Amino acid sequence: MALSKKMMDYVCNTAQEAMELLTTLAKIPAPSNHEEKRAEFCRDWFLKAGAKDVYIDDALNVVCKLGECNDEVDVFMAHSDVVFPDLEELPLSVTEERICCPGIGDNTTSIIALLMAARYAISEQLQPRRSGLLIVINSGEEGLGNLKGSRKIMEDYGDRIHHFYTIDGWNGKMINIAVGSRRFRVTIETEGGHSYNAFGNRNAIAYMASMIDALYTIKPPTGTSYNVGVIQGGTSVNTIAQKAEMLYEFRSDRMDAMEQMQAHFDACVSFYRQKGVRIEVEVLGERPCTGDVDAVEQQKMMDKANQAYQDYFGCEAQFGSGSTDCNIPLSRGIPSLCLACYNGEGAHSREEYVLIDSLLPGRKLVMDIMMSYFA
Repeated sequence: MALSKKMMDYVCNTAQEAMELLTTLAKIPAPSNHEEKRAEFCRDWFLKAGAKDVYIDDALNVVCKLGECNDEVDVFMAHSDVVFPDLEELPLSVTEERICCPGIGDNTTSIIALLMAARYAISEQLQPRRSGLLIVINSGEEGLGNLKGSRKIMEDYGDRIHHFYTIDGWNGKMINIAVGSRRFRVTIETEGGHSYNAFGNRNAIAYMASMIDALYTIKPPTGTSYNVGVIQGGTSVNTIAQKAEMLYEFRSDRMDAMEQMQAHFDACVSFYRQKGVRIEVEVLGERPCTGDVDAVEQQKMMDKANQAYQDYFGCEAQFGSGSTDCNIPLSRGIPSLCLACYNGEGAHSREEYVLIDSLLPGRKLVMDIMMSYFA
């Protein structure tokens, strides 16, 4: 739907307020599993905006219910966590063209677009087309957060969700296909010993290096990747390492490819266990691939998003695969889409920035799509 003049005026007239809200929220630290400060800020903001039914659940999601939400509902969410471990205020700077801050785009800008659109619906007492609309500032999207916020929403409302949106994209990249992933901590232990007196004893680091080499021998299927991202272990330069560990993951947008990668990983673990070393495997996270989604409903969401992107950014959206909060509903067959609402660069780096001139069209896009779910 096209925004009415009243809606357009609201978006434009609150541009400065939205900018101030963005620069305030961006500085609040929110590493995955420690989103408490942002959650409290957003809950209080909803209450000041006039929301009547807002709560923080045990996954640290902030949930604002519009309507009764006693039957079929639609969901709009944006994740509060950032990849950075900082527990103190995040550094922010503003130039004529950019706002620079770790996590400013991924995902604070998206939160602001969602909050401001929700406030309009609250103030105008708009009625959802279905029994209700859930506005969620969710936790645990990044890294080892393992999509815990999205999982909690699916646990509480899954069978009743009609359409599911997450706002978590930039530069026109919208995600409609879930890339699944599995993440592991692998620990190898040996007897170790003194590097001279016990020379010949097995070295955990040597076995770990050999195992990593074996993992990297596979030629992955199309659309599939794998990575050893962290290795650590040992005691000193003159000690035969007794313990070493690594973090390993693989990803794909195809379930058959995921199972092929799992089989290769299991075979590697089994091979090295047969050498008599102790190997422990801990599953750190698992994100599912897309399930059996209604193609017609999914296409409706994509067409709506593409039209809005053309209207406000002047070009076509780019749809593709990725790992987002949509993985959980998509795996359960719920039509879901990850929306892009700003332009910028440097996501997951401390040099991340958003372009200020993209904030207004991004808010219009989110407002446009959300308003189509009200009567």
